[in-house]
Amino acid sequence: MTQIGKSSAKRSQPSYFMSILGVSLVLFILGLLGWIVINANKLGQYFKENVEVRVYLRENITPKDSVTLVQYIANKPYVKEYEYVTKELAKQKFVADGNDDWKNILDANPLPASIEFKLRNQYVQSDSLLAIKADLEQNIGVNDVQYPRSLVDNLNENVRKISLILLIIAITLCIVVIVLIDNTIKLAMFSNRFLIKTMQMVGATRGFIAKPMDLRAVINGAIAGLIALAGIVALVFFAERQLPELKAMRDTSWLLMLGAGIIVLGILISLLSTHRSVIKYLKMKLDELY
Repeated sequence: MTQIGKSSAKRSQPSYFMSILGVSLVLFILGLLGWIVINANKLGQYFKENVEVRVYLRENITPKDSVTLVQYIANKPYVKEYEYVTKELAKQKFVADGNDDWKNILDANPLPASIEFKLRNQYVQSDSLLAIKADLEQNIGVNDVQYPRSLVDNLNENVRKISLILLIIAITLCIVVIVLIDNTIKLAMFSNRFLIKTMQMVGATRGFIAKPMDLRAVINGAIAGLIALAGIVALVFFAERQLPELKAMRDTSWLLMLGAGIIVLGILISLLSTHRSVIKYLKMKLDELY
């Protein structure tokens, strides 16, 4: 019995190796998609947080009222960063953009002072911006509030479309991943079917037979997940070396969650598939194993 068990174990080792390799490749593909989704969300957030709102001040506003208005805007929860642009600074920006200086035509500076601020991404919505505009225009020191309305609408629409497409791809790939890993594990367990049946025939209980194989499945799933994770980390560092902009968008917390999810998924699917296969072969008659 011991010799049979050892010889069967030896014959199953290549299958376990191929099983680990197959599961690793599938998990790597799933992790790659997860990384793309994370970067897509960060890219959408980056574009949203670069939407700029300009609050133009009235000509007759006093310096004290200007400071009060700046502090009022700075304390708002939707403000990510802000800048107070004086009339002189507005002129410098106007000329720096390639426009002609009007010093030989006009005596006074026609550009108003303004407060320019960028929003937090959750506030870059049409209804939120309308509410912000209405609130700021109630201040007596505000002459006008402007923001790129069409850009906001197009940006939100494109983000929704991309998110929907990625969600559909992710769900489809998850189903494919589960099926592929399940089939890979079943193929690996096929070489152990006689060992399973032999142990049953000599009186071993289901729990006694399944426990070591379930434990092996957990180990194999964890190894496959770690291999996939190592491949993803290597790919991320390579991509960031080629495109330094990706490093600025890196979200370490989400990457850690992605890595943990890959390992847990590898363990769970390997365990469930292995246990199902063991129970399946235990229920089969000896003649059905051939």
